[in-house]
Formats: sequence, C-alpha cells, structure tokens
Amino acid sequence: MAHASTETISLARARRIALAAQGLAGPRPAPTRAAVVRTVERLGLLQVDSVNILARAHRLPLHSRLGAYDTADLDRLSSPQRRGRRRLVECWAHEASLVPPEVYHDLAWWREASRTRPWAVHRFDAGETLAGEILAVVRDRGPSTSREIEDALGVERPGGGWWNHSDARRLIEALFILGELACFERTASFERRYDLPERVIPPADGPRSTEDAQRDLVLRSARAHGIATVRCLRDYYRLRADVVLPAVERLLEEGELAPVTVPGWGRAYLAAGAREPRRASGRALLAPFDPLVFERSRLLGLFGMHYRIGIYTPAEQRTHGYYVLPFLLGDELVARVDLKADRRAGVLVLREAHLEPVPAGRSRRELAAWPSPVRVAAELVAELATMAEWLGLADVVVDPDARGDLVSHLS
Repeated sequence: MAHASTETISLARARRIALAAQGLAGPRPAPTRAAVVRTVERLGLLQVDSVNILARAHRLPLHSRLGAYDTADLDRLSSPQRRGRRRLVECWAHEASLVPPEVYHDLAWWREASRTRPWAVHRFDAGETLAGEILAVVRDRGPSTSREIEDALGVERPGGGWWNHSDARRLIEALFILGELACFERTASFERRYDLPERVIPPADGPRSTEDAQRDLVLRSARAHGIATVRCLRDYYRLRADVVLPAVERLLEEGELAPVTVPGWGRAYLAAGAREPRRASGRALLAPFDPLVFERSRLLGLFGMHYRIGIYTPAEQRTHGYYVLPFLLGDELVARVDLKADRRAGVLVLREAHLEPVPAGRSRRELAAWPSPVRVAAELVAELATMAEWLGLADVVVDPDARGDLVSHLS
C-alpha cells in the first residue's frame, strides 16, 4: 500500500508536538489522583533508578507535568492491590521501568529471546540448580528481598563493594529480567521484594502474536513522542531495528503514523492524532531520567542541547554539575541546573546554574523571543520554589561555591 506523501514540519512545530505528547506544552492541570493516572498512561513508562539526590527517578517526571502531586497516588498504582489490578508493574523495558501491565505482556517475546543471550546462558549454565532453589524459596516464603533469599539458601555474601554480588544475587536479577521473578514492591530502602509473576502481574487479556505485541510497543512509543525518528522509537522500549522497522511499515499502512521531514533533524514519523498547540507555555525542570530527556540525540536534534547527566562522569570532566536538570520554558530548553535536596538542613541547594546558548539555526522570530537572563532567572526561582515545597523543604539556597553564568541573576 502506498504511503502518504511526506510533509515538511519545522523544528519549532516538531518541538511543540513533542511537548504536547509528553504533557509539557501548557499549564499544569490540578495534581489529582486522576491526573496522575492519565499522565502515567500518556507516558507509558517511568524509568526506575536508585539515585535519590532530589527524589526517586520515577517520581520526578510527574512533578514536571503536575507540580505538587501526592506521591502516594503514584505509589498506589504499583503497589499490591486489595481490589482491582495494579496499574503499573516493574520490569526491564527502558532499563528498569514501571510500565502498564499491557506493556509487560507485550515484552514477553523479548524476555523469551533474552534466554539465549550470552549473559543469560552463562549465568544459568553456572547455576541451573541454584536458580531452581531460588524459585522454590520465593514460592514458599512469598515476597522476599535478595538478602532474605540468600539467607534462606545459606549463601555467604562476598564483601568488596556494591557490585561484588554472590552468584545467587546475580541469578535473582537474571530471573527478574527474564520474567521468572517479579517485583512485588520496593522496600523503604528501595530494595526489590521478589515474588512469582503469577502472584504479581495482572493476567493478559488473551494470547497475542509477537508481531502484534511489537506493533503495539512501537505505537505506544510513537504516541508518547508525538513525533519521532526511528532511533527515538527504538529507544523508548529499547527495541532492535529489525523489530521497529516492520512495525513502522505496518503502522504507516494502517494510518497510525505519517512520514514527515523536519529540517535540521531528518526523517521522522508523526503519530495520528498528535496534538499541535499553536504555542507552548509550559515550565518545568526535567530530571535526567525524564522520558523527554533520556534519548540524548533526540534532545540534541529537537532542542539543540548536548546533554550529559554528570553522575557517571569524573568530577574534573563535568561541565554543568553532578545531577543536571534541563530547564524548559515555553518550547525551548533555556538553562540547566545542578540541584541537591539537603534533607537534614531542610533546603533545596542549587550548586550550578548555566544559561543555555541559543541553538544554531533559530529564526529571527525565535531569536527575538528567546528569554532574557533576568526572565529565565525569575521563572527558575518560581520553579525551584515549587519543587522545594513538593519535596517538603523549607527554602531554596544557592551554594556559596555555586558555578555558572545564571547564578548572579538568581542571587
């Protein structure tokens, strides 16, 4: 079937479409429980990470979109339910992520294929009997942390650092990735409590083919992006090109995607029904694991920002700080800041604040609309106050040794 002719979409239009799809193009809605559910469904995944400089990684994207929402509303979606189904389950998707159960089931083919990957073969060849013993412990004990499983097996934990795990611990993680164990919940210290999948994951609505599951994953990614390159579509759920390209062809034929060209970015695909506001008026600090941020080439192509988080970079090589958050104003990323929640002192600490240079290729109109440092500072101060209040911190302070050309305007 012939595809629709390729439309040319300006970079500014593409940014507005992308921001609208992510719920970042306009004023924040009231942070109700229903808004939390809608936002989670819109995004289709929340990346999980143990870093807690501000808050846990999966909680921050909802603050960017809703402001001071109640984190308990999010926690309930992924917690054991007395009535009804969990709305989110943890699995390996875009790294470790919270996803709707439908996504978990759509990734069943990926988990099955992973069994033949070298890391899985090596771990199970070395511990097939041990894997069975781990599953038996969980079956008998119910939800258990890896430490509790090791203790039940009488495993001696090796010393020597964070990554020096026992064979049992490595197998527990492999069993989780492959779907033979599931995350029942996270403890207060953010450890997983593992259980059998049938006691955690809501059942699938019915059998589905691999091709249908792959098609739906790509469609979810496209709708979450609004507009996306193949690389964007691959990255959202970490899919291979030989999975994404046939799915894209099918979605083009079904009219769910339309081919477009974005000057300065290249060939992309527009999701059917993607909203395009006439202007973007949002304001948000975007955490390093935010779905708008984690595909770095997308950030560079759409917004002109070459971004690195900082926490994985040696201190002497960091350019903008340790835990760096881009600052969105309208449809542009106009600054980046390094923040830390000092819970003992009860303050949000700003350690670095840098103005973002105007990206190359902006039109005269866009150049004229680029916010002044004074406006960026004023908007950022308001956003920092919003974040501090949400975190339960009494004030925002600028570190005496803070670096960056925006610091003087903030002070």
